[in-house]
Amino acid sequence: MNLQHWIAADHTSVLTRFDNAIVMHVPVEQWKVSGGPDAPSPSITWLLFHMTYHQDLALNTAVRNHRPVLAEHRDHLGIGHLPPSAGLSESEDRAVTDAVDIASLREYVDAVAAGTAGWITRLSSMALDTVPSASWRLEHKAGIPADGDLSWLHSMWTGKTVAWFVQWECIGHGHAHVGEMLAIRNRLGLSPH
Repeated sequence: MNLQHWIAADHTSVLTRFDNAIVMHVPVEQWKVSGGPDAPSPSITWLLFHMTYHQDLALNTAVRNHRPVLAEHRDHLGIGHLPPSAGLSESEDRAVTDAVDIASLREYVDAVAAGTAGWITRLSSMALDTVPSASWRLEHKAGIPADGDLSWLHSMWTGKTVAWFVQWECIGHGHAHVGEMLAIRNRLGLSPH
């Protein structure tokens, strides 16, 4: 297996795992349920939106120098009134979760995943060592200022290679949050085992 095929397979496995472990077992009506004080956890809706938006910004904005796909989906998702930074923090923002239309969320998730998969098929391994101007692009293409609440994101993404964005934001971050969703599924008593 060559590197490009491995990256493509690993990227695809994030949503395959989500579909098999979450979609098949957790009714959509429970996707917005967050854990209480005894079991604090974000909701499935939040995690799905959050990991997808990170992938969108990482690949489409930081790496490819485009506006995020989210720009075209904000109103359909129900978050057009929220700032571009909404959905990026690791802790759940209930304003985002409560506003998100779940059917539109899946359309957004699929659009980002398909775009990433298409880009991977054209990926040259030489591009993986490039260091994009991520902070400038976040500010100028996505409207996320470097000196605001998300200065940590600008700092974290500065100086990183394309390989890092693919390995972490497009793949690893998704696997981590799908794992978190599995724990939520189990706390809801919906484990298939």
